[in-house]
Amino acid sequence: MYKTPKFTIAIQIGLLILWSCSLISTAFAKEGMWIPATLKDREKDMKSWGLQLPVEKLYNENGTGLNNAVVLFGRGCTGEIISPEGLVLTNHHCGYGSVQGLSSSDKDYFANGFFAKNRNEEIPCPGLTVTFVRRMENVSDKILIGINDTWGDAVRDSMIAINIASVEKEYVKITHMNASIKPYYDGNQYWVAITETYRDIRLVGFPPNGIGAFGGDVENWMWPRHTGDFSMFRVYAGSDNKPADYAKENKPYHTDQFFKINCSGYKEGDFTMVYGFPGTTQEYITSYELKQVSAINDPIAIAARTRRLDVWTKHMSASREIFLKYTSKRAGVANGWKKWQGEVRGLEVNNVTAKKQAFEQSFQKWADGQKDKSVKTLLKQIRQEAEGTDKLITEDQYNKEVALGVELIQQGASFERMVQCFRLHLSDRELQDTLNKVVSSMAGFYKNYDAATDKDVFKSMMALYFGKCAAWLPEEFNTQYLIHNQNLNTWANDLYSTTILASQELLKNFAANATNADSVRLKYDPAWQLYDALNTLRKQKITPRLKEYYTRIHYLDRLYMKAQMNMQKNKAFYPNANLTLRLSYGKVSGLDPEGAAPYSFQTTLGEAVALDDTTQDIFTIPKKLKELYRTSDFGRWGVNGKMPLAFTASNHTSGGNSGSPVLNAKGELIGTNFDRAYEGTMSDYYFDPNRCRNISVDIRYTLFIVEKFGGAGWLVDEMSLTR
Repeated sequence: MYKTPKFTIAIQIGLLILWSCSLISTAFAKEGMWIPATLKDREKDMKSWGLQLPVEKLYNENGTGLNNAVVLFGRGCTGEIISPEGLVLTNHHCGYGSVQGLSSSDKDYFANGFFAKNRNEEIPCPGLTVTFVRRMENVSDKILIGINDTWGDAVRDSMIAINIASVEKEYVKITHMNASIKPYYDGNQYWVAITETYRDIRLVGFPPNGIGAFGGDVENWMWPRHTGDFSMFRVYAGSDNKPADYAKENKPYHTDQFFKINCSGYKEGDFTMVYGFPGTTQEYITSYELKQVSAINDPIAIAARTRRLDVWTKHMSASREIFLKYTSKRAGVANGWKKWQGEVRGLEVNNVTAKKQAFEQSFQKWADGQKDKSVKTLLKQIRQEAEGTDKLITEDQYNKEVALGVELIQQGASFERMVQCFRLHLSDRELQDTLNKVVSSMAGFYKNYDAATDKDVFKSMMALYFGKCAAWLPEEFNTQYLIHNQNLNTWANDLYSTTILASQELLKNFAANATNADSVRLKYDPAWQLYDALNTLRKQKITPRLKEYYTRIHYLDRLYMKAQMNMQKNKAFYPNANLTLRLSYGKVSGLDPEGAAPYSFQTTLGEAVALDDTTQDIFTIPKKLKELYRTSDFGRWGVNGKMPLAFTASNHTSGGNSGSPVLNAKGELIGTNFDRAYEGTMSDYYFDPNRCRNISVDIRYTLFIVEKFGGAGWLVDEMSLTR
């Protein structure tokens, strides 16, 4: 991996000394991801923490709440509207995939950045969407009517699905918008979200990687951070201001609901809120299920991805062309890889398994005193199900992270579609036309694929696969390995030079000249044989059994969740994250992981410049930014000769909160959430007030980059700034 930059150790030691008197109170930390429609129940607590506006300003059903300024960005991030003309602020890494699709060697937006100088320069992003949540409503009474809690999930879910379809249809008819109903509290409640999805989204601003991805894997999931992790887009609408497909004549989405931007900053202990779409948490699972995370899934994924990232990094460092092909993929793979390492560490340091076991003992004592006999055996049933499936989960995690970590094998799924074409008994001409369409649909994969890089991944992954999984490998893997005398180099060279899957040109040539007799060639393609053997094994022996397990464990978890709520009637429960709109709150707070040498709550551009290292791309700061720093040309955004960059707070966040607005007590934007501290990444399972911190880009740094570095002050002019 990347070596530690030469200034990192010195800087961190200096920070420890400088900030050693900044002791942090755990009173600054607040657990919980709250449904906006329930915030009235939280208002007293929120005001005691510092909230200065009515919760109706944060969410209401009459269209004037700030929920109308928060968007689901794409399929898994959050964004915020920061102007009346539909300007969206989100993370750099959230826009990465879309920008990769717009980039080329001639237009290298990762190296050079992009800032539109006017609206005519804004670039359409095909396939990108943003979704507004206009209203949320508890519809449990409509979804669960006549349904018994103890019914098995097969019967229960089928009836619930019928009710959901009916109720969603009713809301669509009434509101003329989209309606989506999801389960909360493991299926003990159901809420509907009334939404609008806009489909014409255009790129406005994207800083180069030397700003937006500064620090790479070394700083990812770490504090201190020095990353300007932001990007800007704009929502366009039809003439009626409603969602529309892309059209040149579309106009910027107009809205009265957008976030005002507070430029006066913050101090430690200031109240903060994070509004967004957290992805997945499992705060209430048992110790038996938690062990599957900490002892099986995470360690296997970390080991496999370490190998894949090592190979990718080597090839990306040697070729800019390969860098552009793999930069977005690498960012996605590395993100989970680093997060899971912190997660395992946090669960271990906090002894979370033991804490859950202690709670389970008290739960069992309570359960033994209940009239409902099914409650008494809940933990026993969950333990039997989980421990009885551990081995199967281990096998499939190796299959997914190791074998399917090889892109050539992954691509077998697309190749399968070509194989199916031969089963349609088409004429040769019809067959060729159909195959050509299938091959054309693979263009996106091959645009960002390098066979030589993947071949090295294959060799590394197979060494791990055979070393750990020899007892239950798909037979075809063993066969090919033995044919090549158990020599991974020979096997890899033969495989990648023989299969037509390694090249889109080979596939095109095959499709253009194929006849029905060529089905044999596909059937015996060595790469497809590997995929087919693995896919067959999973479909026949693993996936059905895992599906049965997850069905049973979901049923038991639902009953366990309800029992926990019955046991602790005075506790304010919040539902696990499920990529629906939530609000969390806390305070600006430094990180105090061990209670002895805390980190400050803020970093500055000066600290980033001290890490500048032109021998490493991830620590290379653009020359223009260094010049702005050298001359202290911070404009209206600097403070006492310094340029604030990032800060930490104690808001409860998760994946999906990337890009979320970070708000002050008045509901004004002070930053954009982009990460969690390494020590607290286990917050998806356990919230530790000493370690759990969300990390955000200071809005002043964002505006400094836009105006002074990007030369796009016209964007700032359309925002509403306050102090």
